[in-house]
Amino acid sequence: MLRTMGFPGQYLQGPKALLELGPLLRKMGFQRPLTLCDAIVGEKVWPLASGSMKAAGLEATHIVFPGECTRSAINALSEQAKAAAPDVIIGLGGGKTIDSAKGISLSLDVPVVICPTIASNDAPTSRLIVLYDETHRVAGVEYLKCNPAAVVVDTEIIAQAPARFFAAGIGDTVSKKFEAAQCKAANGNNSFGTPPLDTALLLANAAYETLIKHGPTAYRSIANGQLDDEVERVVEGTVLLSGVGFESGGLSLAHALIRGLTAVPTMASMLHGELVAFGTLVQLMVEERDDVEVAELLELLCAVNLPVTFAQLGQAATLNAEEMSTIVSATLAAAYSKNMNPPLTAGRLERALVKADATGASALQKRKW
Repeated sequence: MLRTMGFPGQYLQGPKALLELGPLLRKMGFQRPLTLCDAIVGEKVWPLASGSMKAAGLEATHIVFPGECTRSAINALSEQAKAAAPDVIIGLGGGKTIDSAKGISLSLDVPVVICPTIASNDAPTSRLIVLYDETHRVAGVEYLKCNPAAVVVDTEIIAQAPARFFAAGIGDTVSKKFEAAQCKAANGNNSFGTPPLDTALLLANAAYETLIKHGPTAYRSIANGQLDDEVERVVEGTVLLSGVGFESGGLSLAHALIRGLTAVPTMASMLHGELVAFGTLVQLMVEERDDVEVAELLELLCAVNLPVTFAQLGQAATLNAEEMSTIVSATLAAAYSKNMNPPLTAGRLERALVKADATGASALQKRKW
């Protein structure tokens, strides 16, 4: 049976890495880069990127990301980009900017280079393009023909972002060990449509161990505005290890729950990684993991201020029967929920949701003592 893994063409990480963007593009043979970034990134970070490209003898032009990654927005941006006849698209910004840049590259059939300005999720290395509708809900997923040609992660820029985004990256990563394992156990497929190679599971496991060992210290460093080796280790875990691990290892319940949790309006505005963090706790409840494993996960999530209860996700009142049914049905309708062994049922999921909330509340109470 064939099994597939995918990797970005090149991966650069470190302080001032964005200054290498121009030389990198030149070495890769690109001559007409076009950058997508939002207004804030355009003001604060674009001068570094454009300066690097100009110094390498490349014309530096950019267009503005409108704020949401919808099909209509990508179509409009693609028409705007055509005028520049680019031979590569640069995605400079957060997750939705990155996905929109991927969408433009797919539409114009040119490579894409990703330069994340926050480490809130593992989108940079993958082929996935997550599309939203006009109400800001996930509408579907499309795929690039191949992984990004390069990923450039400037950790000096990453370290300047609010600590909440850094924590969200940890939340998005912490699930991958458990999701990839379930995908394999359930004979599921990864994002390439094949069973995962063991290498993908090794990377997912390595990402988790990196977070357990370095996550809390790195989070404190970010909160204090510091860039150190702990931060570098965690960024590598949340961007590279997690990105390759999820795409080639496969996803499961923790990500399927995003569909369910965001179906309740009070929780729809939470960051992707915050939802996945709670989803991971729920998955451990479904799997009936032992107390030691659950305690290890909770210690990490609480140390970096990730949500472990419905209240922390914005749902202050106890879920009523209709809301719980909505979460369960929307989660089970998501394709990733099928990657569970034994197969997931509505009853098991509802009990796990209730137990996760209670277990998280208990952990928070103990920390107050």
